[in-house]
Amino acid sequence: MSITVNKPYDVDGTDLIITSEALHFIEELHARFAGTRDDLLQKRGTAQAEAAKAGTMDFPAETAEVRNGDWTVAEQPASLADRRVEITGPPAPAKMAINALNSGAKVWLACLEDALSPSWRNLVDGQKNLYESARETLQFTSPEGKEYTLREDVTLPVVVVRPRGWHLPEKNIEIDGKPAVGALVDFGLHFFHNAAVLAEKGTGPFYYLPKLEHYLEARLWNAVFTFAQEKLGIPHGTVKATVLIETIPAAFQMDEILYELRDHASGLNAGRWDYLFSIIKYFRASGPQFVLPDRAQVGMTQPFMRAYTELLVKTCHQREAFAMGGMAAFIPNRREPEVTAKAIEKVRDDKSREATDGFDGSWVAHPDLVDLCDEEFTKVLGSEPNQIQRKRNDVVVTAADLLNVGAAEGDVTEQGVRMNLYVAVYYTAVWLSGNGAVAIHNLMEDAATAEISRSQVWQQIHNKTVTADTGVTVTTDLVQKLLDEEVERLRSEIDDAETFTSYFEPAADIIRHLVLDTENYEDFLTTPAYKILR
Repeated sequence: MSITVNKPYDVDGTDLIITSEALHFIEELHARFAGTRDDLLQKRGTAQAEAAKAGTMDFPAETAEVRNGDWTVAEQPASLADRRVEITGPPAPAKMAINALNSGAKVWLACLEDALSPSWRNLVDGQKNLYESARETLQFTSPEGKEYTLREDVTLPVVVVRPRGWHLPEKNIEIDGKPAVGALVDFGLHFFHNAAVLAEKGTGPFYYLPKLEHYLEARLWNAVFTFAQEKLGIPHGTVKATVLIETIPAAFQMDEILYELRDHASGLNAGRWDYLFSIIKYFRASGPQFVLPDRAQVGMTQPFMRAYTELLVKTCHQREAFAMGGMAAFIPNRREPEVTAKAIEKVRDDKSREATDGFDGSWVAHPDLVDLCDEEFTKVLGSEPNQIQRKRNDVVVTAADLLNVGAAEGDVTEQGVRMNLYVAVYYTAVWLSGNGAVAIHNLMEDAATAEISRSQVWQQIHNKTVTADTGVTVTTDLVQKLLDEEVERLRSEIDDAETFTSYFEPAADIIRHLVLDTENYEDFLTTPAYKILR
């Protein structure tokens, strides 16, 4: 087995991060685990096809003993006991990483996945910033001369790193001539450089695991952790992982996922946006009963989303694990005080509901929301660090409850179709430019929300959905017309013609293909986009 690095351009920090020793570690991870990963990805396609044909799914019969068993995950480290507010964001550029570390949050979810465009620059820069944050030496001076340093008057948040999902490749690092597994590259570089430092401080290494679709995928991560700890002399169980329940099959396997990771499990997170995307993806061709209203109307109080979150809290606390709430995507805008005030109240209601339901903490995307989230959870938690001791034995959730999409209140509108196309193109363009998260109309959009946007349109065309506001059927002709109009709208909003040509036009081509090819469906929009990302 041989490993090759194809550096498309020079990036500061490459010599620090892309060392021969770190590459050898990545090579060993691939030798042991890449084959299993490939097999599991093949099984995803089979499972999805079977669920789509049946129009349903259920809790696995073969794991009933696990669901009914009397077991708990391993004890949690003191540094993770209080997670009442977690701020999410990419570890590159350094300015954003420093702002997250200075935010006052209990945890920083340093995202190498949905919030980071995986360009070579971001890969190296993100790992460099994580290296320096582990050693509390991270600093940055802007081109204008403004200095950013870590605050000494606040306790820095614990860093929990989210590597890429199992499905994503890393094209700039090749193993035997094939793209490396993005998840193993992200984990391998971070663990190799930082595990010993973090373990000595008792603050890691900790991870968020995205996009799992089966408990066997959790078993694979557990094997990776076990090997990595043994290889580098880190005590078994030092790694702690929180799994994002952001796919519909994972919602039926929460117990099993925690069980497979029980020596390394920290908790589960309600990854609400990817969860909606997964429901659409799995059941996109299963009939109109799975067509959701406009994205803006699908909140956490919809019955099928309530079932999902309440089952998550119950499962986590039964197993002595943390239940983490979802993203508050709103971005405060000081230039629009009235809009901001109304949105702030919605965020407050959301965090209050999560705390009351039993969650141990939740996510925000902006430093200005940290105090709000902290306040709402402190109202419930008081001086306690979490509420794991609160068992939700009152919760009973069936398979039908989780799949009751048809009961969702709201409508599909032409304006909603337009907004989906606008967001999908806008986000993809920004992603191609090297940014993985962008504020659009005061909402933080990332890959998950773009996936919902383009998938809803594909599903609406397939099911010949009729819009509530204009009474027209969503067809390829209508979507082509609306897409052309939204692209022109974006053209009028983008001042730099070169930027539009370089990023927005190829983004529009990608989205056009994804939504109008009604015979095929691309599982992830980042797959075609990654082919042209530098």
